[in-house]
Amino acid sequence: MTYSLSAFAEALYPIKLLESAPVSKEWLGVQELNPSLFSFSPLQTLRKVSGRLSRLLHGRDRKETPRRLLVVDDEESICFSMSEYFTHHGFAVETASDVDQAERMIRAVHYEVIIQDLRLGTTKNRDGLDMIRLTHECSPETRIVVLTAYGSRDVENEAKASGADAFLRKPQPLSQVAQVVRGLIESPRRWATPRA
Repeated sequence: MTYSLSAFAEALYPIKLLESAPVSKEWLGVQELNPSLFSFSPLQTLRKVSGRLSRLLHGRDRKETPRRLLVVDDEESICFSMSEYFTHHGFAVETASDVDQAERMIRAVHYEVIIQDLRLGTTKNRDGLDMIRLTHECSPETRIVVLTAYGSRDVENEAKASGADAFLRKPQPLSQVAQVVRGLIESPRRWATPRA
């Protein structure tokens, strides 16, 4: 707890320094002093300090590279909402709306998680199963979540046999999808060889 309290004091130190010392333009190396730079409301100070304390307590004080996530869905609204949600929660999110685009991205970039639909476009074939297999060829440690409206027990079994880690049916709240993603990231990978 000492470390957390010292971080709190460290975060407040510049504010106390500015309040107690006369600040000149020359000292700051600026041409014009903007008083709004030095007047922090108690709420602003609390936000700054609490964010830093939270990162310290949860072991995230240093800058981490965001986890890469790919969303593959032909519905623009799903790609947009997932991108916004997961970006807000610290992921680097990319989206693809068709099979060709997704395959190029999977071959070029390592993703920690891929959230994908099974059927893209108006076709009845399940292109998503081929994408699951391709992902395992290119990056076997990538976790795959299938999110589809075309889910039966047979399709789910086939997707899991192809290498999908989770199978969810649309519609699904974003918080539920995020919970599944977090669970997959935190759990060890089962190295079952997918069926060809």
